[in-house]
Amino acid sequence: MPSWQPGSNRPQGQGPLARSDTAPTRGTPGRHNEDMEALIFRLHQTLIEELDADQISSMAPEERRSLVEQAAETVLRREMPSVGGITRDQIVSRVVDEVVGLGPIDGMIRDPSVSEVMVNANDEVYFEREGILYLSDVRFRDSDHVLRIIERIVAPLGRRVDESSPMVDARLPDGSRVNVIIPPVSPKSPTITIRKFRADKMTMDELIAAGTIDPELAQFLKACVRLRLNTLISGGTGTGKTTFLNALSAFIPESERIITIEDPTEIKLQQPHVVSLEARPPNIDGRGEITQRELLRNTLRMRPDRIIIGEVRGPEAFDMLNAMNTGHEGSLSTVHANSPRDALARVENMVMMANLDLPDRAIREQVASALHMIVQLARFSDGVRRVTHVSEVTGMEGQIVTMQDLFQFVQTGVDSEGRILGYQTATGLRPTFAERFALGGIELPEAVFLARKG
Repeated sequence: MPSWQPGSNRPQGQGPLARSDTAPTRGTPGRHNEDMEALIFRLHQTLIEELDADQISSMAPEERRSLVEQAAETVLRREMPSVGGITRDQIVSRVVDEVVGLGPIDGMIRDPSVSEVMVNANDEVYFEREGILYLSDVRFRDSDHVLRIIERIVAPLGRRVDESSPMVDARLPDGSRVNVIIPPVSPKSPTITIRKFRADKMTMDELIAAGTIDPELAQFLKACVRLRLNTLISGGTGTGKTTFLNALSAFIPESERIITIEDPTEIKLQQPHVVSLEARPPNIDGRGEITQRELLRNTLRMRPDRIIIGEVRGPEAFDMLNAMNTGHEGSLSTVHANSPRDALARVENMVMMANLDLPDRAIREQVASALHMIVQLARFSDGVRRVTHVSEVTGMEGQIVTMQDLFQFVQTGVDSEGRILGYQTATGLRPTFAERFALGGIELPEAVFLARKG
């Protein structure tokens, strides 16, 4: 039977979107798949009738899964003795996922090679692996089946999703981010998008091995973190901003007190002195919300050496710039933008959201004096995330914030397998803060700033 095989089906599709090599085919296999789904549904209903729901809910996750697995095997032997071998194991696994997991997509959630799961409709489920999207063979029975899994996600969090509140952001117990939208806002079907949480955050050495950044540029950024430069990591959705931020934060000395502000929590720091704060959405009555801006204001009373904001996305941008300008240097954050110049414009727009009626020039002066560098990330067609620019914010000329590119990615072509060819190089321009490295006791080879020739 076509099925999801965790960690095994690694299709080498053509282009950025490919169909899984285990997708159901037309004819008999598809019909067999439908019969299997009906069998799983029948077994699931039998288990619901026979198991004590209160007993199961009070168990630890592993105990719960083990109990349901034993019960499913017992019922399957009793009700369908002719089913055996691999098919029996597949049915039991799927039924356990239905009872205690997230149904058909539970296998994807457990697969460490999958970074994102997207349910567009009951018969249209995609997953992302190594930066490339694939259409899986996973299917829900119908839209009600999708809705039941959505309820399983949001109910333990005290959240609700219905026509009056059709969009919900939530988080799985492992930290994965979940967004759900139901009709009528999503007319075709309820949708689920899960950005999986990586427990083993990538280090800078791993990002170098993955082609995200060259060793010389990593050495430069390490020096910048040690020098306490305020750095903004910019990029589009899924470009690896949080992953890069986490890797960059590893260069912060262990002697410093770090306070992180996130919505939701994703950063996993290795330093011993870390305080993590998380924004809170309003409850079902619309009360109890705690914004990133409130957390940032409170952070300033907590004696931070470094402030890390997982993503700046609103009026807290003004408070972030204020903190950077009043002695809290070495701060790190991310922003959604497609270029370093766009990142500055986004920050400026978010400051305006604070409704302070500041003139444009005053806002830009704040930005120019607070931010030192912008690191731009992009995801290329081969699925690899790369640093495309490292730009220094140099000051103001008239009404314009001035910048200069210190490093950039130069694409030279595409090979026969669709991999992007290119290299990262210094532009030949020295940063205005270059002399501060020596004053801070940081040794950085002069060759770091020399442009490469291919």
